Amino acid sequence: MFVAKVTGSMVSTQKVDAMVGHKLLMVEPYRIDAQTRASLKTTGRTFVAVDTVGAGEGEYVLITQGSSARLTPETKNLPVDTVIIGIVDTIHVDQRCVYSKEGDDAQ
Repeated sequence: MFVAKVTGSMVSTQKVDAMVGHKLLMVEPYRIDAQTRASLKTTGRTFVAVDTVGAGEGEYVLITQGSSARLTPETKNLPVDTVIIGIVDTIHVDQRCVYSKEGDDAQ
């Protein structure tokens, strides 16, 4: 699993029948800043992910990739490689809050 930020959405009007009705979001994986360990830092990559939890732009989410992306009830037997499986509320590293959805403690 990885932490990623939802950076946008994608509309595809023509796709295989199995993908009709599935929300597609652009996600950018993040990691802990290796120098300060006090914030999140982008990895510089971007993926298209199937949203199974109702995530929105600007939210940090949990994603899974590869064959694991097809292990949710919503994505079983779909041609997907990245799926959003959770919305992140807080991230703590070394007993320090590096992200809070509420914005109180970090970033």
